[in-house]
Amino acid sequence: MKSTEKDMTTGASGRQILLFALPLMVGNIFQQAYTLVDTAVVGQVVGVNALAALGSADWFNWMSVAVCSGLTQGFSILISQQYGARDEKELKRSLSVSLMLSFLSALVITALFLSLSRPVLELMGTREEIIGDALLYVRIMFSGIPIVMTYNWLSSVLRAVGDGRTPLIAMGIASVVNIVLDILFVAGFGWGIPGAAAATLIAQLISCIFCANHIRKTPTLRFSRADFKPSAAFIGTLFRLGSPVAFQNIIISIGGMILQSIVNGFGVVFVAGFTAANKLYGLLEIAAISFGFSVSTYTGQNLGARKYKRIQKGVREGAAMAVLTSLVISAFMFLFGGILVGLFVDKTSPDAQQVTTYGRHFLNVMASFLYILYGLHIYRSALQGMGNTFIPLLSGFVELAMRILAALILPHFIGEYGVYAAEVTAWTGAFLLLYLWYRKDLKKLLLRESSE
Repeated sequence: MKSTEKDMTTGASGRQILLFALPLMVGNIFQQAYTLVDTAVVGQVVGVNALAALGSADWFNWMSVAVCSGLTQGFSILISQQYGARDEKELKRSLSVSLMLSFLSALVITALFLSLSRPVLELMGTREEIIGDALLYVRIMFSGIPIVMTYNWLSSVLRAVGDGRTPLIAMGIASVVNIVLDILFVAGFGWGIPGAAAATLIAQLISCIFCANHIRKTPTLRFSRADFKPSAAFIGTLFRLGSPVAFQNIIISIGGMILQSIVNGFGVVFVAGFTAANKLYGLLEIAAISFGFSVSTYTGQNLGARKYKRIQKGVREGAAMAVLTSLVISAFMFLFGGILVGLFVDKTSPDAQQVTTYGRHFLNVMASFLYILYGLHIYRSALQGMGNTFIPLLSGFVELAMRILAALILPHFIGEYGVYAAEVTAWTGAFLLLYLWYRKDLKKLLLRESSE
């Protein structure tokens, strides 16, 4: 079988980062496609209240996914460094032990989130008319956390060795399956919100099977029971990398949940409009996430190969490409954002026009400052690839504080735009911390290289 791994320690830095990011972008487009179809089908078929219910549960559901992706992304940092250092023995050890940790963590996370479902939604001030649907949705999604964890581990491992193609194909297959099942379950069978949740989990299970089969056939990633050599020190190393990334995502999602609780106080119509725009957030962020994964893998491999000047060059070129991409996406959203928001709204609803207006206003604010979000992803990912997961964690606290303060204070002065500005304020605070600390850590690496 032709190898799909990518050695990012040689060749043109910017080209390596871009070529690795492109399939990830396409994969993320597939992922966002079925997320958007979920929301659009529910909003169009079931109605405004159902759309608001999905929005009320959005950040809480994202938190569960973010914990899984954070842990596995942190584990993969060590894998990418070992791959760059050509240490196959330790690479296989990391694969086997991190898989075990991922499985055990998934069981704990599932039990925890299921038990917290109602208390958290009530604490967020979810409105009485939609809390039943929101609760049903998150309970189904949380039951599938082991599937989510497995997919994230598989895709993180593949990205760590430079394989962006396999997760792309897996996500493409999952996207088609999810869209077909969405239409069948929600519009055809009339299963409503449970149908949308079930379609997502079935699609993700299929992507797991595809990625697992590829890893099984890849010699570099194939491991056996003999490679399973856990020790307290080694498990501690993996968790020191994975836990801060997961906790960083938890902190960000807590900020989002607090913001959602403030949004809930504006009424169901505002919640529905906010939800419609928030679902498009995924489209805004597609390329940022992809460039981030690419930069993290690139940085990790080059750190393992002790090519520190190459890290500087690649991150600089990656940041430039990311910002240019963000400007193109912003322009697209200014031109067509209103049409996209309208896709989620039942046109026969008496509140349809107001829902669309709220959504368009929020989308325009985010698009105006999108370049900040892209810079945030680049420098956070560079630090993580360099093994520094503490500052990205701290940036999560900064996002939390900035988002809450802005959401509590600004609406008193500028109304609904204060809620919208809270997101951009959070991006800005985190970006400044990450950029300044990246410069500090890079300087240390360059000094080390000059002395070697």
